[in-house]
This record gives sequence, structure tokens and C-alpha cells, in this order.
Amino acid sequence: MVGLLGSLHVSHYLLVGAVLFVCGVFCMATKRNVIGVLLGIELVLNGANINLVAFGSPMLAAGADGFLGLDGQLMAIFVIVLAAAEAAIALAIALNYYNLHATADVDQADELKG
Repeated sequence: MVGLLGSLHVSHYLLVGAVLFVCGVFCMATKRNVIGVLLGIELVLNGANINLVAFGSPMLAAGADGFLGLDGQLMAIFVIVLAAAEAAIALAIALNYYNLHATADVDQADELKG
């Protein structure tokens, strides 16, 4: 892909994936709300997906024998399916907790401690 900014390389995609991953970790660490933590988890998973697709791209190998083919894309689809299931279950748990306690604060959720 050649455009006004020049050609894009795999390192550009890896940088975007790393930035998304770090933003997600920061969001998970700083948010007190359950929904904010879930959004951070989704950012982490999306950053990992971008890296998986970048590692599986033909730009990385440039015709070498070590080309991964569609392995990165298939792993990214698998992570997306798992993220959808995780989001549905976590959102159901968060809504149930909110209905019982009228708060979505993560620090208040200490009923499951053993």
C-alpha cells in the first residue's frame, strides 16, 4: 500500500497493536466501573488481534518459506469469538450485580471472596 505517507510495513501494524494493548491495560488498571474494565479487556484483545493478523501477513515473510499463511487471521477470528462470549457473560454478571446492589463499582464486589 503506497499512499501520501509512503509505504506501510508490518512494524506500523505492530505499533498500533501495542498502543491498543497498553491503552487496554491502563484502562483495566485505572477504571473503577465494571463497564470500563470490560472495555479495557476488549482493547487488549483487539490489540492482540492486530498483532496476530500482522504476523500472519504476507508483508512479513515477503515470499519466504516461513510464511504463516492464514494462521494469524484464523487465530484472530478465534479470539474474536472468545471475546464475544466473554463480553456476554461478563455483562450478564455485571448487570445482575448492579440489580442486587445498585452499584457498578468494582471495589464493592467482595461477596465472592472465600
